[in-house]
Amino acid sequence: ESVKMTVRPAKREAADIISTVEFNYSGELLATGDKGGRVVIFQHEQESKNRPHLRGEYNVYSTFQSHEPEFDYLKSLEIEEKINKIRWLPQQNAAHFLLSTNDKTIKLWKISERDKRAEGYNLKDEDGRLRDPFRITSLRVPVLMPMGLMVEASPRRIFANAHTYHINSISVNSDHETYLSADDLRINLWHLEITDRSFNIVDIKPANMEELTEVITAAECHPHQCNVFVYSSSKGTIRLCDMRAAALCDRHSKFFEEPEDPSSRSFFSEIISSISDVKFSHSGRYMMTRDYLSVKVWDLNMENRPVETYQVHEYLRSKLCSLYENDCIFDKFECCWNGSDSAIMTGSYNNFFRMFDRNTRRDITLEASRESSKPRATLKPRKVSTGGKRKKDEISVDSLDFNKKILHTAWHPKDNVIAVAATNNLYIFQDKIN
Repeated sequence: ESVKMTVRPAKREAADIISTVEFNYSGELLATGDKGGRVVIFQHEQESKNRPHLRGEYNVYSTFQSHEPEFDYLKSLEIEEKINKIRWLPQQNAAHFLLSTNDKTIKLWKISERDKRAEGYNLKDEDGRLRDPFRITSLRVPVLMPMGLMVEASPRRIFANAHTYHINSISVNSDHETYLSADDLRINLWHLEITDRSFNIVDIKPANMEELTEVITAAECHPHQCNVFVYSSSKGTIRLCDMRAAALCDRHSKFFEEPEDPSSRSFFSEIISSISDVKFSHSGRYMMTRDYLSVKVWDLNMENRPVETYQVHEYLRSKLCSLYENDCIFDKFECCWNGSDSAIMTGSYNNFFRMFDRNTRRDITLEASRESSKPRATLKPRKVSTGGKRKKDEISVDSLDFNKKILHTAWHPKDNVIAVAATNNLYIFQDKIN
């Protein structure tokens, strides 16, 4: 059961709030980006023969500064170094590649290992000092000698100056040659080898900005069809576009929207219907969207309503007024699928995160906390009471901590291993081995 999971926190400094979490295609590496512009990569340690009962842990593999703070002098704007998204490229050789982006600039990083170094240079000594050319009497052939493992991260491409507004998503296409980047009003298509130009494929900017009614909140490429992508909006709608139809995808092929229930309409309806994340299932048949209170699963062949709806924290509906006042109502929660598309996960407040089993329709609330993070501790399901008499292991809605929120989660592509970012701590949970 995914219910019994062991937990290990990877602690980081208080200032380093994690802003994105992403497993690579094999699940061997896990990358996190933070508000300080750093990327930390964790590697899955292979199981040791001496301790087979301990499944391999994730340990720090590489840390590098991906983005620095910048200043746009023309607009008098500070550009944060915060990493908004990380996306891995499928591995083609011994090196790993990933894309990372802040609000304005996308970078392609190569992460490679070095465990040998050249020795026996002709023009310099072993300590690196240049030798006097007149004293060189014989030529040596340099040889490769083993050395301690070094992991190097080097920027291979910088894709800049293509977005007027803040980049909210990047998505690598299934052709492995192109990728999308989306900001509030436009989506661009890039070739991974070409940095000085991109194609604008969606532009929803009105001629008069006063007529602006919605913004793009997320975009993703289809996992198998390289001509198809979707993007979600702040109005709670999703548009599916086909790049074969026209160079500019302003006209969508499919439009997914659930009709609003007039009985539940309120002042906050529009804010809470805004979609904060959209993710295709691995099969490519479904997509999942996250709004403020729920997660919905859509069949790509049915546009008028989702096939499944899961309430994440329905008990907050009566608290929307105070959540509006403390700005929490604008929090952008992400969601993710497990490797077989049979379960989904998304975060909530009080460091709770929710998992929904699509087959049994069972759901569970778990908590990422220091208390439960002793190695091989079993996570206990948490329950929130919404009034009336509170049972002893339930937590009251009024005592939930809204400063502790889990916005970013990731699920291993094959195994039952999940990564949960709780502010500045990364928790890695895995299935218990009995």
